[in-house]
Amino acid sequence: MFDVVVIGGGPAGYVAAIRSSQLGLKTACIEEYTDSDSNPTFGGTCLNVGCIPSKSLLDSSHHYENALHNFDDHGISVDGEIKLDLEKMMSRKSSVVEQTTKGLEYLMNKNNITVFYGFGSFKDSTTVEIKNEDKTQIINGKNIIIATGSKPTKLPFVDFDRERIISSTEALKLKEVPKHLIVVGGGVIGLELGQVYSRLGSKVTVVEYQDRIIPNMDSS
Repeated sequence: MFDVVVIGGGPAGYVAAIRSSQLGLKTACIEEYTDSDSNPTFGGTCLNVGCIPSKSLLDSSHHYENALHNFDDHGISVDGEIKLDLEKMMSRKSSVVEQTTKGLEYLMNKNNITVFYGFGSFKDSTTVEIKNEDKTQIINGKNIIIATGSKPTKLPFVDFDRERIISSTEALKLKEVPKHLIVVGGGVIGLELGQVYSRLGSKVTVVEYQDRIIPNMDSS
């Protein structure tokens, strides 16, 4: 019997698990996310296909934009043509993600948190079933925290084909810069990726249903 079971290993879940353990509670954390090689990994959407990789690409694209437009203002001359190596930029992004998620695994071990990889669901108010490809496990917790995060939502009239109609996950690993990128949704990840590709040369159009971009943030 665990004192605390956390379902989800993203920014909310892993922080809750670490803090619970630091307070002396016997803690378990369940994560179903897997990386591109189908290996289980912590960090959820944010660390794997959200905030962290998009921030990495923002950083890289900022350097590229500065080299193209702003270095001369600072007295920096770049001889020859400035070229974009998108494959290398994406490789750096993947390295940043791997380093961050590995650091999180270290923190889970350091804080003596029992980790389960798989899909967690309730059997009753204190019992959680964990399913993965290999086995099914049952654990019990006096307190259970739900921190299951988010995933991209498809439009009701069209599905992702992973080629022309993509989610933010595919946008993080494009092999070429699109000529025109339409971003449906003016939220954080959409705007960050829009800015990345705008810096790299794309025409970017943002479509937002509500009356302003970043509608979930404070307006002032």
